[in-house]
Amino acid sequence: MSNTQQTYPISSSDPQAQPNGGGTTASSSVSTHPAAPQSRQAAEEARKDRTLAEFMLMLDEYEPLIPNEVTDYYLQRVGFDCQDVRLKRLLSLAAQKFVSDIAADAYQHARIRTNATGGRARVNQPLTGPGSAKDKTRTTLTMDDLSAALGEYGINARKPEYYT
Repeated sequence: MSNTQQTYPISSSDPQAQPNGGGTTASSSVSTHPAAPQSRQAAEEARKDRTLAEFMLMLDEYEPLIPNEVTDYYLQRVGFDCQDVRLKRLLSLAAQKFVSDIAADAYQHARIRTNATGGRARVNQPLTGPGSAKDKTRTTLTMDDLSAALGEYGINARKPEYYT
């Protein structure tokens, strides 16, 4: 039983597995039945590599919302020098996702804030009037909403006390 746990699958491209130009060695005959977790792990790694390669190929054609020139400027400013356009686009995509997540969180904070105060304010408002239906669906993002969303990511965007 300890033999099957310590053996590893040997691929046909492994030069150590076929030292005599394709002959079978004693170690390869022992490892013909690799342990199940090892083969699952190898299959998962192969799938991840294939997925990453496909994703990197897709970046050749994808144009992120953040222009390449802006990405180049900020990467140069921090001292990052790379000529691979796909890597720069990947960083642009990550920045785009980060900003999108912050905006979505700020929007949720604004909705929570307006629903908490809006319920009491609507009771006192007349139902008829120009724009009463419009005001119920409108959400205004404030700096407090943005600061709360940024705070979840560890970014302090609040003004110091002496400015307020």
